[in-house]
Amino acid sequence: MKIPFVKAHGARNDFLLTWAHEAPPAARLAEAALVLCDRHSGVGADGWLLVQPPSANKPAAIRLFNPDGGEVEISGNGTRCAAAFLVDSDLAGFEIRIQTGAGLKELRLLGRDGLRFLFEMNMNAPQLLSLDGGPDGGTTLYVGNPQCAVFVESFDFDWARRGAEIERDPMFPQRTNVSFVKVVDEHTLDVRFFERGAGVTESSGTGSTGAVAAAILRGLAKSPLTVRTVAGPLAFRWETEDIYMQGPAEIVAGGEFYFG
Repeated sequence: MKIPFVKAHGARNDFLLTWAHEAPPAARLAEAALVLCDRHSGVGADGWLLVQPPSANKPAAIRLFNPDGGEVEISGNGTRCAAAFLVDSDLAGFEIRIQTGAGLKELRLLGRDGLRFLFEMNMNAPQLLSLDGGPDGGTTLYVGNPQCAVFVESFDFDWARRGAEIERDPMFPQRTNVSFVKVVDEHTLDVRFFERGAGVTESSGTGSTGAVAAAILRGLAKSPLTVRTVAGPLAFRWETEDIYMQGPAEIVAGGEFYFG
């Protein structure tokens, strides 16, 4: 069968998007994610999103599969890509509501230039689990998915290897996303990411959200904050209870994958 897809990225965190009704049967979704996301024999991506269009009574909805075939709750960058997909398909306007595995998310379209979009997304309130009780003294949180934010003085060590170890630490029976956070000043963070089921990524919306929350809760930073990723900056503000993320999404390709 053929699987139609659109490819988009949010700060170089890339995703394939397929309408839910055009996806393979449920029993084969994990297998399809594995082959679609493979960067050598597939299309290549950090994740695959199945998108359900909105209806009169329901918002749009997404399901997210990692490159290892596992289904996870949410990606912040991926949700922006889904919003871009919906807007470009004339199924959403300036205010977009998307049901995710982590609950309903609300986005606002701030600007558009062709297939390049800028959104603000309400990441909701983070849940602190432990301020410094994680591996390497990391802060553990839930921001729609599990996060462990480890604060470092520099990235001059094999942080990718350490991220892989922390991801599967016995402390996290469902595994965790890992961010390594360097505080530049009270309004700026440098962050590197090792994501659950995906490995090293150039950017992460939820990982950045966890890093922002951890830095503020530890008294190391103040809102508003810029998170500098390998792929470029994301902007954050913590207003009352909720954290808001501002970042790009760009649609770059489309086609069909031949799924045997």
